[in-house]
Order: sequence, then structure tokens, then C-alpha cells
Amino acid sequence: MSEHIHDENCNHDHDEEDIFVVTDKDGVEHEMVMVYTFEAENQPYAVLLDRNDPEADGVIFRIEEEEEDAYLESIEDEEEWERVVKIYNQIIEEQAAE
Repeated sequence: MSEHIHDENCNHDHDEEDIFVVTDKDGVEHEMVMVYTFEAENQPYAVLLDRNDPEADGVIFRIEEEEEDAYLESIEDEEEWERVVKIYNQIIEEQAAE
């Protein structure tokens, strides 16, 4: 996944961050910041960075909606993961070319 530089050149507002607590596979909780959202095949996805480790790679989650609520879901399917990462990388390349 493409690295995001968490500084004054970010494309998001640091004062109004969406913070999520995400538990990793080892049971460790991380405060994550949603830095980008995009759509792939009519499914929304979110890119999150560890709030306390901006040098770490971002993580992509699927955004699921139920009625008026939305929540983040891990991408477990390897085919979906590869497809979404490819689309995200294309978006990043296009933005870098602008």
C-alpha cells in the first residue's frame, strides 16, 4: 500500500480527524485516523493511519452501511484485497501525476 506522509501537505484536516479504535490480531488497540475514502466497484472503502505512528503503513477497511449507521469491516477475502489495493494505488498514482 502506498505510504501517506502525515504532515502539512496531507489532503485532510488534522483538526477534524475521524478517530477509530482498531484492535489488531494480537489484541493491541490502536487509535486510527481516517485519512481517505474511495469507491471500488460501488463499494466504499476507507484508508486509516495509526494516529500514534504516522510512519506506519495505512490500512484499508470496507465501509459497511446498515440503515443509517456505517461501520468499518476488515477485508478478509484475498481477491477483494488485491483488487482494492490495485484501485487505491491507481488513484494515488493519478493524484501524484496531477
